[in-house]
Order: sequence, then C-alpha cells, then structure tokens
Amino acid sequence: MSFKYPLATSSWDQDEQDALQRVIASDRFSMGDEVATFEKQFAAHFGSKYAVMVNSGSSANLLMVAALFYSQNPDLKLSAGDEIIVPAVSWSTTYFPLQQYGLKLKFVDIDAETLNYDLDALADAITDRTRALMVVNLLGNPNDFHRLEEITAGRGIVMIEDNCESMGATLGGKQAGTFGVMGSYSSFFSHHISTMEGGLVVTDDEALYHIMLSLRAHGWTRNLPKENTLTGTKSDDPFEESFKFVLPGYNLRPLEMSGALGQAQLRKLPGLIEGRRKNAAVFQDKMLDHPVFSIQKEIGESSWFGFSLIVRESANITRKQAIAALTSAGFECRPIVTGNFAKNEVLKYFNYEVHGDLKNANYLDQNGLFIGNHHFPIRDAVEALAEVTV
Repeated sequence: MSFKYPLATSSWDQDEQDALQRVIASDRFSMGDEVATFEKQFAAHFGSKYAVMVNSGSSANLLMVAALFYSQNPDLKLSAGDEIIVPAVSWSTTYFPLQQYGLKLKFVDIDAETLNYDLDALADAITDRTRALMVVNLLGNPNDFHRLEEITAGRGIVMIEDNCESMGATLGGKQAGTFGVMGSYSSFFSHHISTMEGGLVVTDDEALYHIMLSLRAHGWTRNLPKENTLTGTKSDDPFEESFKFVLPGYNLRPLEMSGALGQAQLRKLPGLIEGRRKNAAVFQDKMLDHPVFSIQKEIGESSWFGFSLIVRESANITRKQAIAALTSAGFECRPIVTGNFAKNEVLKYFNYEVHGDLKNANYLDQNGLFIGNHHFPIRDAVEALAEVTV
C-alpha cells in the first residue's frame, strides 16, 4: 500500500551514487579505508574522540554493552547480575543486549509529555544496587541531561545512551549521544542519515574504543593500533597478528559501501536536520492544541525523527479509530517504537523488575502512534494532519 504521506523517504542523490561507484571501482568491499574515513569524520562532527562503525544501530548497542563487560576500569566494568535502569518505551534492541549479558533490568516510566524518562520516577528508582543507566533519546528528543547528572552524581552509575533515533539532537549545544561514556547511533534507511544498514558508537574513552575495535571483528587484534590499551604493543609481524584472538567477539563489520555512503550523507546532515526542524516548527504551530492528539514536548533542540501523536483522553475515541482517519487522509502510521516494552512476552527470558505502575508508558502503548517527518518541506502534510477529525 502506498501513502501520500509516508514514514520515510530517501535523501540520496548523485553524491551517493558516486560514493557507491567509487567503492565498486576500488574492488574493495569489506571494511577498509572508506569506513575508517567515515569514522574519523563522524567523531569530529559530533565532538567525540572516537567512533566505531558497525552494521546496524542494534549492533552498536550490543557493542557498547559488551565493551563495558570487558573493561578493566572498575568505575566502568559491568558484571552479570548488575542492575541497569531502562525506560519502559524504546526499541527492542535497546534491551536485548542487556539481557544477553545477564544484567538485571529495572523498567521506569516515561514522562507523558517528553516521552523520555519521567525524571522523578527515575530518581525514586535508583538505589545502592543501581550500577548503570541506559538513556534513550526518543524520536529525536534529547533527555534533560542536566537533571540526569544531578540525579546520578556521586553514585558510581555508568551512563550509556541509545541515540539511534536522535542523531543531531542537542542540549545546551552538546550533541545527544555524547553525554554518556558511550552513545549509539543508527544510519538505517528511515533515520537522519542513511547508509541503508549501519550504526556507530562514539566515546572519548580510548580503552573502550580499543575493546570495541577488537569485539567488532572476531575479538582479534588485527584492527588495533600498534600501541593499544588492550594488548600493549602489537607485533610487527602481520602473520603473527592475523589470527590472534583476545576477546570473545562478533562479526559486526560494515561494508566499504556503507562507509562511503556515510561520508556523503554526513556532509548533508546539517541541512537534513534543518529541514526536519523547519517542519517541526510548522507541526508544533498547527498541532499544539489539537482536539484529538497531544504532541511531544521538545527538550533542548530535537532532531525530530518523527511526529508522535497521542490520542487525548478527552477525545473519547480509540486509537484504532484515529489510525483509520489518518490512513484515510493518506498518512502512514506506526506505533511509538515498541510501546510499553515491559508488556512483551519476551520478558519471560529477562531478569527484570518494574518500578511503579508505568502509567504513562501504558497510556502511550494503548493510545500512541507516530507519523513521518522528512528533510524536505511538508507543510501540506501538516496542514492536512491538522484537519483530521474522527
């Protein structure tokens, strides 16, 4: 089924075609110089020392969590059974690596307006058993990191960010994804930049960076610099270092095409974000007091991944009725990520607890949806949306 107002559209043009042709002409397709160049550019753009590219944002989360388990820094190292606080609303692969490494998840409610952490609930949920905090910046909206830092200060809590939906969002001029010790990003088709499949982790911690370089590719030493914090000094003999394994790693490597595409897309990113923010200004103006839908309250400067719509209780209609009206008007609709993830059957495999009643996550789960935002003007779509009645 085609929609007049789809969730996502391509931002590719001749620049991406040229990038692909450059890789084809090189005859080098597995991870190499194109990926390395993109990593350097990405780190510089977001104000981080290091970036590691992988094959998806989901893999970026996996790599980020795994790195903490192999860290030798006692302030960062996690172990099975440690408690990590998570928001009740996010994508599935925010949570799966945490389960796979044996962490105990504590689900905390979201704020009904921002759709990020309910900060009072979060403050109440933290105990002496809390070892880590997963911060998810939802639909382009950064969390209030100033308050988060106040809540966690001096408590020995490791903060990591799932920023896969919020590339380019900022708070006080600082990029979302760079507030924690590591942050993940996605470059999937529907996200702010697209390498079709792809993801990255940024960090300022050299030791974590070296661990991730090894874990990304089989746990071997081949991709480490000669002097590194993981093994010390590497041998100058490439044969000796070819298959030397030091960590139980994965194969999460991206293709050279992904690295080349990333370079082209990164050059466009400021303009892509600007376009989304201009659309958001129209959306906020038209929808702030809509009789049927409430919208997400912006924190800092959102990069507006998409536009959330939550059916107001006063509207006296069901979400199903709202979706039917939106679909009839030409809008493609999706749930707000997974809704309340804590209700999913897969949790029978988790070590977890729920803090409080997750009232807001439950309401979003039953009454929330989102529609697409784009890098080009969509005033006609927003005006059509504002006229939707049920």
